[in-house]
Amino acid sequence: MSEISISAGSPPLPVFSTRKVVHISMVLFAFLLPLLTWRQAAGCSLLALLFNTIILPRSGMDLRKTVAGKPGADVWTGIVIYPLSILILILFYRHDLYIVGATWAILAFGDGAAGMVGTSLRGSKLPWNLEKTWAGFLAFIMMATMGSYVLTLWIAPAIRADVALRICAATALAGAIVESLPARLDDNATIPLVCGAFMFCLYFVERSALDSNLPYLRRRIVLALGINLILALIAVGLKLVTSSGAISGFLLGVAVYLGWGYKSFLIMFAFFAIGSLATRLGYARKATRGIAEKRGGARSWREAVANALAGAFFSLLVITTRHEGAFLIALVAAFAEAAGDTASSEIGQWLSGRAYLITTFQPVLAGENGGVSPGGCIAGVLASLTVASIAFALGLCAKSGASIALGAAVAGNLLDSILGATIERRGLATNGIINFVGTTFAGMLALVIALRIGY
Repeated sequence: MSEISISAGSPPLPVFSTRKVVHISMVLFAFLLPLLTWRQAAGCSLLALLFNTIILPRSGMDLRKTVAGKPGADVWTGIVIYPLSILILILFYRHDLYIVGATWAILAFGDGAAGMVGTSLRGSKLPWNLEKTWAGFLAFIMMATMGSYVLTLWIAPAIRADVALRICAATALAGAIVESLPARLDDNATIPLVCGAFMFCLYFVERSALDSNLPYLRRRIVLALGINLILALIAVGLKLVTSSGAISGFLLGVAVYLGWGYKSFLIMFAFFAIGSLATRLGYARKATRGIAEKRGGARSWREAVANALAGAFFSLLVITTRHEGAFLIALVAAFAEAAGDTASSEIGQWLSGRAYLITTFQPVLAGENGGVSPGGCIAGVLASLTVASIAFALGLCAKSGASIALGAAVAGNLLDSILGATIERRGLATNGIINFVGTTFAGMLALVIALRIGY
């Protein structure tokens, strides 16, 4: 983790542990990427992984984490995950190694700076994570931006400097947010995976694409604001959402409406309607068992962001890139996954008091993280199919595009259940984070497939 919390009476911990020094020093390898093919780079990363797994443990160096004043909380996770994440980045972005280098720099320099500054200066805490400080958060953004910018131009000098700077700064901000989340997941995995995907999408953005959409956006923005305001007020009145859920839903809804007008907005509305209906089916029975949603099923900002942020992001890329068809499919996949996940969970709990852990198939109580049931699975697929079918009926995508979105949504729901049975059950991540991962994975999977077949 980046920032170190020292309890009273504990000996002072080093700003840069041996483990952190090893991580930062490895980024020097990124400067060799222009001289290597992606296969050679992958081979070097594999050697680094073997070195960290076999040699370092026998070197006598102190590779312990220093988290919350408890050194040794997890000795090996980071030192192994770090080179493994780099290897995955190289395999994912083998034709765009500048993304690998930039993301690598964000992980190394941003994470290191956040730890050093956050520990040294202390200062005001982040409202969403009291173990992190604003000083560390801002240091992450500054150092990550500088490091990723330098490596981007070093590896791909043909990229315009101003474009590279904007994208690196935006990705550094995304990385800082991920690093600051109150989750126990190792940020050697979360930061590179999120930042790599985020940066990959941003490089599709073209000013000319936005300019060509401006005539439509002038009227669309007025409709987006009006329609989302009315629906937010109705949702609050019907107690479908909390005040925070209404505000975040309003903002996300505006972003989705801008993508393809009322058609893209109807996709998000379909998810919301399916989720709300599924939550209320058998609510009294679920409440009796203690597994019903809190607040009478009203969704807060956490649920809104977890389920709609990915779709809103893809929607904005629809109007800012020349691959609007591919990003529309990604948008549909993200909301189809969200609808399927909500329906499978809520209806599965309503129909049966028993589920089966997806990793072992052992019987568990309905509502357990990672638990699946036949009724819930069927309901989830039907919910995803409904969203994909609406997209096809509205002309947002062809039959092949709808099929891609449906397949990606089902894959995202499967991943959601696996992560729930493993990571969430161990308390390493909240349900909201798992839901966000599921929708993002579904959207990115659909996007990659759509781009590969020429959308």
